[in-house]
Amino acid sequence: MFHAAGIGVGLSGSTVLLRERAVDAVEEMDLPDCDPARLARTYAQFAVVNRVVAGWRSLYRTQLRPRLSPGSTTTLLDIGCGGGDVDVLLSRWASRDGRRLAITAIDPDPRAIRFAQERRSSAGITFRQAAASELVREGQSYDLVLSNHVLHHLTPDELQAFLAESAALCHGKVIHNDLRRSPAAYALFFAGARAFTGSYIRRDGLTSIRRSYTAAELGSAAPPGWVVARHCPYRNLLMLDRTGSDAAAVRDGTPAGG
Repeated sequence: MFHAAGIGVGLSGSTVLLRERAVDAVEEMDLPDCDPARLARTYAQFAVVNRVVAGWRSLYRTQLRPRLSPGSTTTLLDIGCGGGDVDVLLSRWASRDGRRLAITAIDPDPRAIRFAQERRSSAGITFRQAAASELVREGQSYDLVLSNHVLHHLTPDELQAFLAESAALCHGKVIHNDLRRSPAAYALFFAGARAFTGSYIRRDGLTSIRRSYTAAELGSAAPPGWVVARHCPYRNLLMLDRTGSDAAAVRDGTPAGG
């Protein structure tokens, strides 16, 4: 029997629980009055969680490294960077490979940016409290744009705006990496996250899985031109390549294929 987020469900009951997105569920760490000590511990533990289960090492090898160069600097924007741990990994891997990568990491939550600036300041990454819409208004543009575990937070309307903004900010490739909802993912995280004490990791992680998309749902929600791919373990990738023949259509405000 699971007892997650105040709900007791068995193995068969978890399938019913996850049948539809829990769009109205709230993650405790997103509340403005959540415990600051537990929040800081959550950001710190994300570094372990993301390294183990978010799959960025393989994404770096297959999606990012082929676009990096030892002779010129590639610019990368991380939207919704949280505590900045993914950016630190990407910067470290690029440096080891002799590739030049300049990372700008943004998050609208001042608590996240404060944690990142205090804990990750030596990584050579620009952390900034901002929303993607602000950078669009400034006319910013990057070779690569990515996000990690952001899509499931968004309402349908917010998702459309987020994808339009990330496309407008990129002249290369956009990669959004997010959870993929399934009973197996829920059960495995329920069991595996027991070690993460003193934080919001376990409870909010289960809520995040309930809020996340299946691959089919994400494909139906995404505008034409975006590609959905399954990624292990239990991840969806939503990607847009601005360097192909469809780039001009997206740049002009018309989704590719629309």
